[in-house]
Amino acid sequence: MAALHLTKENFKEEVLDSKVPVLVDFWATWCGPCQMVGPVIEEIAGEVTDAKICKVDVDENQELAKEYKVMSIPTLMVFKNGEVVKRDVGAKPKEEILEMLK
Repeated sequence: MAALHLTKENFKEEVLDSKVPVLVDFWATWCGPCQMVGPVIEEIAGEVTDAKICKVDVDENQELAKEYKVMSIPTLMVFKNGEVVKRDVGAKPKEEILEMLK
């Protein structure tokens, strides 16, 4: 399954109300490191069955980026029960991203 693209309209339902952990990639089209992480996020989305894998385009969703204090991208966050439990900034290898979900 492809990574789910989030907006302010579906963020609460898909992330905050989720019964499973949610990995959110805050990214932008012009960001080089984001372009490196993007295919990895999509690959993980196709493999992981016990969590949601999502993306937020910070240019299109500035309110969400501001609310979660995203200062640099890519920023990866893991939400559990509506709360941020892990946060990391910068391009990461697949293994490190998967480790965040544990």
